Amino acid sequence: MKKITLFLVFIGMMALQSCEVTEVYDDAPRNEVFEVTTSFNSNNNYSSLVTFDPPIYSTDSVLVYHLYDTVNGQDVWKLMPQTYYFSDGGELDFNFDYSRFNVNIFLSANFSLTTVPSSWTQNQTFRIVVVPDGFAATVNKNNIDSVLSALRVNQGEIKKIDL
Repeated sequence: MKKITLFLVFIGMMALQSCEVTEVYDDAPRNEVFEVTTSFNSNNNYSSLVTFDPPIYSTDSVLVYHLYDTVNGQDVWKLMPQTYYFSDGGELDFNFDYSRFNVNIFLSANFSLTTVPSSWTQNQTFRIVVVPDGFAATVNKNNIDSVLSALRVNQGEIKKIDL
């Protein structure tokens, strides 16, 4: 009987024990917002790479907003990816992809990017928002003010990045 009990205890211990790997980066950015102004051209392949130093958590998400316009002193930010349509049928896409280490902001179009007016390629400003896992599902991502408010980030905490 002792052997059966010991065997059952051993099986119970094995069943209840789990192995979990959790990434811990004490100095990784959380709930951070970066602002970068960059220009796109054929020399940089119409893209701009922004590096996270230190890397973000693998469970974090990244939202990127394009400063589309300023109306009555108020900035108009558009959540990317964003497609802009021209009267001649052209479509210009502002898009991005990201990893734990960087975010790549890039342009693509259904026409030659060399013909894109400089007002769309030069001195474009973006806000990169790092958000924790699950956060993006709980807030209106289309409104950057709602996102910043939910993250409790004020304008003074936005980090400017020079490329």
